[in-house]
Amino acid sequence: MRNWITRAETSADVPAVRDIVLAAFETSAEADLVDALRADSSWIEGLSLVATDDEGRPVGHALLTRCHIGDTPALCLAPCAVRPEQQNSGAGSAAVRAALAAAKDRGERYVIVLGHPGYYPRFGFTRASAHGIGLTIDVPDEALMALALDAEHPLPGGTVRYAAPFGI
Repeated sequence: MRNWITRAETSADVPAVRDIVLAAFETSAEADLVDALRADSSWIEGLSLVATDDEGRPVGHALLTRCHIGDTPALCLAPCAVRPEQQNSGAGSAAVRAALAAAKDRGERYVIVLGHPGYYPRFGFTRASAHGIGLTIDVPDEALMALALDAEHPLPGGTVRYAAPFGI
């Protein structure tokens, strides 16, 4: 497994990030979501992370934006994307780990992800329902996961409120 270089996205990375997300998903919905989040008050500078190749080109991306669990501020991890030719190389994991570390360094406490139950537990995510966390829409129970970034502050219960661009 190679060591990926990770860093916060810069304004120069915006087109590359869109290309990564477009290449990783079947439709443009996720790339359009990233663009909408960039323009939304939920965007937090420094919490859009990229993993770069040896030439410094972004090949992986992980995004954290503001959400709430009940009234408690939290972060939403979505979307995460890797260029197809770099998938299964560790680039995505490197970007996610960098994003979670950046969030913790900023004093953030909680992260929610709606994603693949076989992938996100490696970062410490557990089933959100076990903590009394849910959504207003029906999703597979194992797909909604939560993470406390600080053991001193256990996850609060409540309904997740996503940023408006998510439409949830």
